[in-house]
Amino acid sequence: MPQIKSAQKQVRVAAKRRLRNKAARSLAKTNISKAEKLIFSGELESAEQAVVDAISALDKAAEKGIIHANNAARRKSRLLRKLNAARSLPKTG
Repeated sequence: MPQIKSAQKQVRVAAKRRLRNKAARSLAKTNISKAEKLIFSGELESAEQAVVDAISALDKAAEKGIIHANNAARRKSRLLRKLNAARSLPKTG
């Protein structure tokens, strides 16, 4: 534990920020997982809305500096690639 008063405060501030950032990071990950699950199950209409939600969560996290902008862009790109690949598959049934 730090002995200097300012260092002690930084520990407290970092703990608060970590908790605040964890919520936004977790929301983004959850939305991505939901979108991927819908894409792979073939429910493309609901998957599109889930992808929009995931992209929104990633953009918000990047805007707040919780994740790097390039990290958000990479995740969005991967998600949209999966959605577009699922769209281009021939319909069976």
